[in-house]
Amino acid sequence: MEHVGRTGKPDKRTLRQDLLAVRNRLTGDDVREAGHALAERALRLPELARARTVAAYVSVGTEPGTLALLDVLRARGVRVLLPALLPDNDLDWGEYTGPHSLAPVRHGGRMALYEPSGERLGPDAVAEADVVLLPGLAVDSRGMRLGRGGGSYDRVLARLERAGRHPRLVVLLYDAEVVAHVPVEAHDKPVHAVVTPSGAHRFPGA
Repeated sequence: MEHVGRTGKPDKRTLRQDLLAVRNRLTGDDVREAGHALAERALRLPELARARTVAAYVSVGTEPGTLALLDVLRARGVRVLLPALLPDNDLDWGEYTGPHSLAPVRHGGRMALYEPSGERLGPDAVAEADVVLLPGLAVDSRGMRLGRGGGSYDRVLARLERAGRHPRLVVLLYDAEVVAHVPVEAHDKPVHAVVTPSGAHRFPGA
C-alpha cells in the first residue's frame, strides 16, 4: 500500500497509523507467541552471541514482545540496559536484573512504560552497548526504520555518533512490517539487521 501525503511524498504519519491499526488487532496470544519466536531468532545473531552489553527496551501493548529475549540474554551473563524516558523525550538508562527490577511509569496520558527501578546511569550509558535493540513500526529494504515519532531514539543514535561509538543496530518487528519503502528524513539512520518471528535479515553494507 502506498502512503502519500499532500506533497505527493510518502507520509510517515499515515504509514504509522496503518501499521498501528494492524498491531491493535493482535491478541495477547499473538504477541506472546511472536515474542518467543523473536527471542529464538534474535539469539542466533552473531552480534548478540558476542555482545557483553545490550541496550534494549521493554515492549508494551501489542509491540513485538521482548521480555523473553531480555531474560535469556541476562541468563547468558549479558549486561542489559533499559531506557527510562526523560521529560524532554531523551532517554536515561538503568540495568535490567530481572522482572522484579521493572516499574510501570506513566508519562502524561501515555500508556505506562516499564522502566528500570534501580540506579540511573545517565543518557551516555548507551555508549557502552555492543548492540542496540530498537523499537519500530517498519523497516525497508535499505534498513531504514520507521519509529513511533517521538524522537527519543534519534537522540540516542546522534549521541552514539558524537561519542564515536558504532554498536550494531537491530530492530524487532512482525513479519508484515518489513516493507518496500519507508519515508526518510536527513537525520534518519539505517539499521544493520531486522529480526521478525520468521527470521533475521541483514541489510546491504551491514
